[in-house]
Amino acid sequence: MFRNILVVCVGNICRSPTAELLLRNALATSTIAVTSAGLSARVGEAMEPSARQVLEDRGHCAKAFKARQITPDIVNESDLILVMEKQHVTQVLKMASHARGKVFLLGKWQGEREIQDPYRQGKAAFIHAHALIEDAVCSWAQRLGH
Repeated sequence: MFRNILVVCVGNICRSPTAELLLRNALATSTIAVTSAGLSARVGEAMEPSARQVLEDRGHCAKAFKARQITPDIVNESDLILVMEKQHVTQVLKMASHARGKVFLLGKWQGEREIQDPYRQGKAAFIHAHALIEDAVCSWAQRLGH
């Protein structure tokens, strides 16, 4: 049973906070905690405005979010770590090799799909990334029993 799920991207201002919010909502009736962090986080920053707007356009509130940096302690506290790109798996394992076996692509159930960073790519890229994240989150939620 997973108690703590961590979602990881680079800056922790676009993809991982989107996935954190969507997965937390999908697992709302469970006791699973969902958080996010960045490999090169823009610590303390709010979500990127376009990412936040796409969420808000779909009825979600992300105003209270603040980015944070992934650390070995955060990795240790996490039972499942979901990342956006294959290179993120490598980076997490460099930081904490003992995490092998608990780090997976968020897009694992979509044929190991990577979700590219929409940062500075325009609103269409954020909408596309959101759709991929939403699809992946639904698959994880189903497999986690929700």
